[in-house]
Amino acid sequence: MKILVTGGAGFIGSAVVRLAVKRGHSVVNVDALTYAACLDNVANVADSPNYAFEEVDIRDRVGMNAVFAKHAPDSVMHLAAESHVDRSIDGPANFVETNLNGTFNMLEVARLYWQVQGKPKTFRFHHISTDEVFGSLPNNINAQFTEDTPYNPSSPYSATKAGSDHLVRAWHETYRLPVILTNCSNNYGPYHFPEKLVPVVILNALAGKPLPIYGDGGNIRDWLYVEDHADALLLVLKNGLVGRSYNIGGENERTNLELVKTLCSILDRLRPRDMGPYADLITFVTDRPGHDARYAIDPSRIRNELGWRPSVTVEEGLEKTVLWYLENEAWWSPLLDRSGVGERLGTQP
Repeated sequence: MKILVTGGAGFIGSAVVRLAVKRGHSVVNVDALTYAACLDNVANVADSPNYAFEEVDIRDRVGMNAVFAKHAPDSVMHLAAESHVDRSIDGPANFVETNLNGTFNMLEVARLYWQVQGKPKTFRFHHISTDEVFGSLPNNINAQFTEDTPYNPSSPYSATKAGSDHLVRAWHETYRLPVILTNCSNNYGPYHFPEKLVPVVILNALAGKPLPIYGDGGNIRDWLYVEDHADALLLVLKNGLVGRSYNIGGENERTNLELVKTLCSILDRLRPRDMGPYADLITFVTDRPGHDARYAIDPSRIRNELGWRPSVTVEEGLEKTVLWYLENEAWWSPLLDRSGVGERLGTQP
């Protein structure tokens, strides 16, 4: 199968690219190489005859039409997006342009290509989204997000992802474009650009800097190891039902404070510091506006229909992640000069 992956130089997209090439698929990586992209993420497959790269923005209709005509993909996995909630608070326009207008553009380019190809039954447009579109759950009950949970986004980021989900569903209902949707929980793992919580904590700890936690650290997230997510996404692309959505979760709920303390204890064991335990660096900072209390995914559909479950607990995945960062300073060190890296942004109402 030839798969066109948008955002394939990003965190989740590169995990998909690496795994797809490893499994023998041909992959066309389309990425605009914005601030969070890094071609080093796919360096270990870049020389494969099954890999091709195109530097094109998903908002560029002419450029994307040319990519489809040149490579003739069998399927699309659409991951390109602005994804950082903090940055969406400070600058929502980029999120509207990329996540809404970019997805609209991708749908139209894919629809035209699909029609010209004679509407092949095997073609798929797989839209990868987030559990943040569902809003917040109370942290004192056992409720979880299902595929039927009403959308209730809280941030500019989640609102634009919710809008993109609705566009994808509308293109299926109106034009019969064969789409599949997935909504995932919080990802972490190797090659995570150092602006999100897990890499910020690891790299700040190694540098002896404060470990910033919003509010009291009680916000709960379901943590999904990125390589497990990539495995699930390829499975959905292959076996998922057209027009259906699948929630992908790690079945690993932790408060932010619990997560950070786990990272600290792993670092204490693997890279002890002379100044005392890493947990001494924990610093509580002003909470961001619209910070959802809890996300939790009910993964019953993907488990029951497709037989997928995560392969690691959050503790196992975090240990693998810390080890990767300790062994790959050559990857993350050059990224530290990029804007916003190592900071917590979007804290001003």
